[in-house]
Amino acid sequence: MAITAQDVNKLRQMTGAGMMDCKKALTEANGDFEAAIDILRKKGQKVSASRSDRETSEGSIFVETNADATEGTLVALGCETDFVGKNEEFQVLGQDILRAAVENKPATIEDLKTIKLASGRTVEESLVDLIGKIGEKIEILAYERISGEKVVPYIHANNKLGVIVALTSVGGDYEVAGKDVAMQIAAMRPVAVDKSGVDTETIEREMEIGREQARAEGKPEAMLDKIAQGKLNKFYKENTLLEQPFVKDNSVSVAQYLDGVNKGMTVTKFKRVQIG
Repeated sequence: MAITAQDVNKLRQMTGAGMMDCKKALTEANGDFEAAIDILRKKGQKVSASRSDRETSEGSIFVETNADATEGTLVALGCETDFVGKNEEFQVLGQDILRAAVENKPATIEDLKTIKLASGRTVEESLVDLIGKIGEKIEILAYERISGEKVVPYIHANNKLGVIVALTSVGGDYEVAGKDVAMQIAAMRPVAVDKSGVDTETIEREMEIGREQARAEGKPEAMLDKIAQGKLNKFYKENTLLEQPFVKDNSVSVAQYLDGVNKGMTVTKFKRVQIG
């Protein structure tokens, strides 16, 4: 059957796909709009499969806290190019996925993908639809959720780095303090809140590096463990959040800074996600 420009435009309005793609789909479907929509969606799946090995080093971080700031949710949506990362439809989908995560509290990314959005399509189907339209790999790179007495979010200016940090014993201007600490986390990349959060594998690796360095310097074997422990303590100071020197005032640690804002205030957990 003859495919009119009106038909093509109608399908374009329904799907957001390009004019030529809509015309080809309608032609293939003999003018059946539902079949044409399925063809366009299958095309999205084909694009997704063909680009599965591509790197998604661009994209955006989306963060939200609940009404009383006791829970924070972060979603990182990745794509191949900065151009797509700034695309309005990409941004809208990112916000929709974040909203679905906030409302449904899925346990994993795979669970998040099964949630239906307002459009009636699942998150995964919506990703495939946009991939088919844009022709670029798009994927959820990270999904994090933490809770605490108060949770403070922070997104770096380029939207490719996000932090959520949970505080306890809050008081004073905890939001300013939380943002200061979140910015510290963004800049200094701590591996844990304090030394109790550093995994055994990391500790063993740092101790072995310390022993090898001391051995290379000709230190006695009997002194190696003591020297390595000293280097490990230095590692804790440089790489665990509460022991790090506070970037805005190196005369105090992050722990001392928070305690100065409100006695006993500290960080219980944090998540840091960076794209690229």
